[in-house]
Amino acid sequence: MKKLLFLPLAIVGLNSCTSDRDFKAQLEKTLSENPEIITKTIEKNPQKFMTALRDMAQNARKKAALAQEQNVEKEINEYIKSPMKFNIRNDELIRGSLNGKITIVEYSDFQCPFCSRGMQTVKEILKKYDGEVSFVYKHLPIDNLHPKARLASQYYEAIRIVAGKKAFLFHDQILTEQAKIRHGRKYFDKVVKDLGLDVKRIAKVAQSEKVKLRINEDEKEAAKNGFSGTPGFLVQGVPVRGAYPLAHFDKIIQKLKLAKKI
Repeated sequence: MKKLLFLPLAIVGLNSCTSDRDFKAQLEKTLSENPEIITKTIEKNPQKFMTALRDMAQNARKKAALAQEQNVEKEINEYIKSPMKFNIRNDELIRGSLNGKITIVEYSDFQCPFCSRGMQTVKEILKKYDGEVSFVYKHLPIDNLHPKARLASQYYEAIRIVAGKKAFLFHDQILTEQAKIRHGRKYFDKVVKDLGLDVKRIAKVAQSEKVKLRINEDEKEAAKNGFSGTPGFLVQGVPVRGAYPLAHFDKIIQKLKLAKKI
């Protein structure tokens, strides 16, 4: 008898002046009191139920992806209007064009696997936008996760001070051989030696207050701009939080060009 009550109730809801709220309340009450209505319906039509469930999940994912994309677009546009601030020091080591219209700053951790992926994307950007991009590497070692990352940063800065662009070679090699970073100074000294540099001198400069203060400056700048994870990028002041693919950077650069910011 209870089951028979369900059909008239639904018909009344669809063909009378009963409010949506009242109808939903009545329907919810009926299903709550008679849950077997749902289970038996599913048992009779399992394939239709699974298809409907799959379609609902797909639609939900599409809506979520669209909402995420819209939020990203909104954020990019907002930061193009009000970019984050970053400092390019007089002795900064610049990769790519020295006077590029686009400046990309990366806050990175040498032991972070996502930073290794980010390095590959940066190389793609520099190749695609040859002559247009100036890339600056800055430090954000996450000590509690990557105990050798700070020492790697110190070696990078020491090589920059002593041998300039050879720091790029150190950067690329250890990000390619991240598993070896756990060996710390022993591994870094070997890389320095392979680069033809004075190991003792680099090791000494790496421990200098000058180097430590520089890394600390980078950390403070990253924190000021809201970066706590790595890699973090600023594309003309537009933040990219994570190892996004080239297409994401393309989108920002093209928007900057349309906005005549570069």
